[in-house]
Amino acid sequence: MVHDDSRPAPVAPRRRIELDGAKALRLLGSVSLGRIVFTRHALPTVRPVNHVLDGGDIVIRTHEGAALTSRTERAGDPGVVVAYEADAIDPHTHLGWSVVVTGYARLVTDPEDLARCRRLVRPWVDHAMEQAMDQAVRIRPDLVTGVLLTADGHDAPAGV
Repeated sequence: MVHDDSRPAPVAPRRRIELDGAKALRLLGSVSLGRIVFTRHALPTVRPVNHVLDGGDIVIRTHEGAALTSRTERAGDPGVVVAYEADAIDPHTHLGWSVVVTGYARLVTDPEDLARCRRLVRPWVDHAMEQAMDQAVRIRPDLVTGVLLTADGHDAPAGV
């Protein structure tokens, strides 16, 4: 008898758990890579970036010629609306979590805060870029949503 491996494996029942904002931010802070979504030429644009949480804000690094830098530089109060997403999803089981933060992004202009942000976030692409990643953007979360997908019958991991 020939076994057909082209069929997907049966999927175990799953449970979707909505996370509160504090738990979602804690998970977001447990990883270093995410995706920022902003508007460029009236269209949504997505960029992978690394981040840190700093006093409840998400801080990322960018460079002077970046589209996000110019958008946040021109923004007045409270900044430019962005979304930020990070996740940890197992590629085989498809179990894990995803967090989406919507808020206002502002270019960090205070010299002391900028120096601090540069120490906190080491850009993952800096060595491959022609431009120095010498700018920082601070995202103040306004709406934080998160979802945990776990196998049915299993509790959420500790700390969630």
